[in-house]
Amino acid sequence: MANSGWSWQLFATPVVWLGWLRRTPVIVNYRGGEAADYLRTSARWVKPTIARAACLAVPSGFLQQVFADFGFEARIIPNVIDLDVFRPPPRRVTHDTFTVVVTRNLESIYGLDTALHALAIARQSRKAIRLQIAGSGPQRANLEKLARDLGVADRVDFLGRLDRRRLYEMYWGADAALNPSRVDNMPNSVLEALACGVPVISTNVGGVPFIVEHGRTALLVDRDDAQAMAAAMLHLGADPQLQSTLRARGLEEVQRYAWEQVRRSWLQLYREVGAAV
Repeated sequence: MANSGWSWQLFATPVVWLGWLRRTPVIVNYRGGEAADYLRTSARWVKPTIARAACLAVPSGFLQQVFADFGFEARIIPNVIDLDVFRPPPRRVTHDTFTVVVTRNLESIYGLDTALHALAIARQSRKAIRLQIAGSGPQRANLEKLARDLGVADRVDFLGRLDRRRLYEMYWGADAALNPSRVDNMPNSVLEALACGVPVISTNVGGVPFIVEHGRTALLVDRDDAQAMAAAMLHLGADPQLQSTLRARGLEEVQRYAWEQVRRSWLQLYREVGAAV
C-alpha cells in the first residue's frame, strides 16, 4: 500500500528496495488523489523505486493517467465495496425533511466548508433540509463555528466517526449523499452511497468522473461552487423521478466493485508476477 509524500518515503520505498535486494517481487498498490502534485516535485526520487517494483497498481483510470503523464505504467484494480454490508434498505421510508449525508474526514481537502455554504443557500428555498456529517478531523471546531455563522447550526449534525453498522444505517435514512471534495481519487464514500441506493452529488474532481457519470449515475458540480452544489441538492430534492433513476443506475454500476469481481483481477496479477519470478 502506498500514498504520496512522507508515506511514500517512509513506508513504501523501503519495502520495494528490500524486496528488490532479496529478489522478492513487490506490487505497489498506490492510492491518493494528491499523486499529481507529489510527482511534480518528486518524480525523480520516485522513479528508481517504481522501476524496482514488479507492478504498479492503482484503483482508477484517473491515477493511471496521472502516472502515465510522468512516464509510469500502471494497472487498474479498483477499490472493493462490501455489498453484503452496504446495500439498499429493506424498505425505503419517505419523510418531509430532505436529508443529505457526507462521509469524509474533517480536513480542508474534503471541502466541508463548501457543503455548509451550499446548505445555507439551499435553505433559502427549502427550509426542510438537513446535513449529516460522519467523520472526524482537525477542522471540526472551525466547521461548527462556520455553521453557526451561516445560521445553519440547527440543521447540521456532526456525528463523528461511525462504525460500519451506524454508517449504513445513516445511508438508509438519507435522501442524497454529498461528496464536496477538492481532491479525490476513488472515494469509497461514493461507492458506499451507490451501494445503499442513495443518489450522489459530487464535485467533478480527480477520479470521481471515472466512477460516476453526470446525469446518469450521479450529479457532478465544480469544486468550491457552493451555488451549484445547492442547486443540485434542490433539483434532486424536487425530482422524485431523477432520484429513482440515479438510485437504480447507481446500484447497477457499483456491482463492478464487488469482491468477486475485483478478486479475479488481483489473482490474475499475482499469477503473472509469480510466473515471472
